[in-house]
Amino acid sequence: MPTVKTRRCRAIALVASWGIGLIALASPALAAKNVALVSGAFRRSIPVKDIEHLANTGEARGLLEQLLVLSKQDPENVAKLLNQKLDLPLVLTSRLINTRIGEAIIRRVGQILYPIYTPQPEVSIPALRAAVINGLHNSGDGLTAVDFLKAYPNEVLAVNLPALFSVIDKAQSISGLVQFFSDSPLDGLKEAKP
Repeated sequence: MPTVKTRRCRAIALVASWGIGLIALASPALAAKNVALVSGAFRRSIPVKDIEHLANTGEARGLLEQLLVLSKQDPENVAKLLNQKLDLPLVLTSRLINTRIGEAIIRRVGQILYPIYTPQPEVSIPALRAAVINGLHNSGDGLTAVDFLKAYPNEVLAVNLPALFSVIDKAQSISGLVQFFSDSPLDGLKEAKP
């Protein structure tokens, strides 16, 4: 038969675990609150709420509005991009990002997107994995940029602008190369029949 002291300890443990459980259910999970645009010593933060507002309404506000005006981007088009869903099956995506190929892709992405104060791969790679998997799980029907941000397990997601622009330039040059060869005069040779 348990002693009074043992029963008291069990009751305290039970109440404490219920309290922790209720607090965990009542408070939202850790998610990105800001997106920091980083280029060397330059850093500006955009609240995720402003990004979500743009995605929901097509209207930009605050620093995001100023950036869109400076870059001559139409807020409606940016909102469409933010709402574009990637239809990814949860289980398959989870398996893929834990393979060598998935690891290589995430390492590359981790050079562009990472927690603001800890850009090391030991931290950024698990954070990216968690954001993708939790974003897919929470949305239930695909992953949008806002879903990703809401699932990112750090308050500030840094975006390395020089690394991002480098990837964009490479993608555009590859696209240009493909376009060049697809529009080349060799097309006439394909259509000619002997």
